[in-house]
Amino acid sequence: MKPAMETATEENTEQSQEKKGCFECCIKCLGGVPYASLVATILCFSGVALFCGCGHVALAGTISILEQHFSTNASDHALLSEVIQLMQYVIYGIASFFFLYGIILLAEGFYTTSAVKELHGEFKTTACGRCISGMFVFLTYVLGLAWLGVFGFSAVPVFMFYNIWSTCEVIKSPQTNSTATGSQICVDIRQYGIIPWNALPGRACGSTLESICNTNEFYMSYHLFIVACAGAGATVIALLIYMMATTYNYAVLKFKSREDCCTKF
Repeated sequence: MKPAMETATEENTEQSQEKKGCFECCIKCLGGVPYASLVATILCFSGVALFCGCGHVALAGTISILEQHFSTNASDHALLSEVIQLMQYVIYGIASFFFLYGIILLAEGFYTTSAVKELHGEFKTTACGRCISGMFVFLTYVLGLAWLGVFGFSAVPVFMFYNIWSTCEVIKSPQTNSTATGSQICVDIRQYGIIPWNALPGRACGSTLESICNTNEFYMSYHLFIVACAGAGATVIALLIYMMATTYNYAVLKFKSREDCCTKF
C-alpha cells in the first residue's frame, strides 16, 4: 500500500490538472467568441428596436396632430394616412427580419471565428461555407447602404418638428411678446408636401401654434422621432461593424483555403 502522503500528493496533482484543463477549456471557448459580431448584434437589436418602436408611435402621433390642427377634412390627408399605415406595417417586417438576420450573422461569426482560429484542430472549411460567408458580406453591404438611406429619411420628420418647435420658441420669447407680432408668426405644413395645398386650415399661427407645441402629442412625437433617428444611426454603425467582421473573416478563409498560402492577418 502507498503511504498516505503519496496518495494525498497524487490527488492534489490530479485536482490541479483538472483545474488547469478546465481553465484551458474556458480560455479556448472564450477565444472562439466573435466579440465584434456580438457587439454588433447587441447594437443592431437595440437600434432596430428603438427605430421601430419609437417610429411606430411617433407616426401615430403625427397623424393625430395633423387631423386635429392642420387638416380637419379626412379626405385631404387620406393618402398620407395610407402611406403612414403602410410604413407601420413595414416597421413590423423590418423588426422581424433583423431579429432573424442578427442571429444568423452571430452564428456565422461563431463559425468563421472558430475556423479562422483553428479551434477545432486541423483547419477545415468547405467551398460552400466560403460561398455563404461571401453572400453575407454582400448582403450586409447592401443592407448598410439601405440603412444609410433610412437614417437620412428618419431625419426629415426631426427637421420638420424642430422647425415647428423653434417657431414656438420665437413666439414665446419676450422680444416677440413686447412687439405684439406673435400672431403674425405661422407654420404652414403644406409647404413640406405632406398634405395638399387645398387642405384647411393647413397652417397655425400665434397662440394656436403655441398651444400645439404644448400638447403631449407634439412633445412625444418630436422626441420619439429623435430617438428613432438615433436608433437608425445605431443600426448603421452595427452594420458597419458586421461588414468589417464578415469581410475580414471571409478574406482569411479565402487565403487559408489555398494550399500554397500561409499568410495570416
